[in-house]
Amino acid sequence: MQVMNKTVKMKIIIGADHAGYELKEYIKSQFSDGFEWQDAGTFGSESVDYPDYAHPVAEAVSENKAEKGILICGTGNGVAMTANKHRDVRAALCWNEEIAKLARQHNDANILVLPARFISKELAAEIVKCFFTTEFEGGRHARRIGKINL
Repeated sequence: MQVMNKTVKMKIIIGADHAGYELKEYIKSQFSDGFEWQDAGTFGSESVDYPDYAHPVAEAVSENKAEKGILICGTGNGVAMTANKHRDVRAALCWNEEIAKLARQHNDANILVLPARFISKELAAEIVKCFFTTEFEGGRHARRIGKINL
C-alpha cells in the first residue's frame, strides 16, 4: 500500500509495547513502499514498560531525526501521555480516520498513537494512511499550536 507519491521515502520512527507489537509489525509490512522505517521496538510480545519505547520515538521526532512517528500500546493512553512530555511533540490518540484527519489538520500532530486492543489491523492501516496524507491547515491553528509548549 503506497501512501505518498514521493520518490524519497518519509522517515518514520515507530515503537510499541508488548500489546502493540503485532500491530506494529503489520503496519510496517503494509507501508513498506511509502516509509523508511526506524523501529524503536519492542521486538516481541513479552511484557515490557511502554515508556521505554515511547521516549525514543518522541525524542526522535522532537529532535527532527524522524519526520513523524507512530506509537502503539493497548489503549494508546500510556504512550501518548509519555510522548507528549517532550517539547514540540504532539502525539494524537486516534481510533478512527476522522480523528486522525483532524489531528493533522488542526493540531499538526506529529506522532500517531494507536490503541491496539480496540481497533482492527485493517482500520489501523486506514488510520495510518489518513494521518500521513492529511496536511496541516495552518492559520488560526498555527497560533494555537504555538501556545502548547511550556
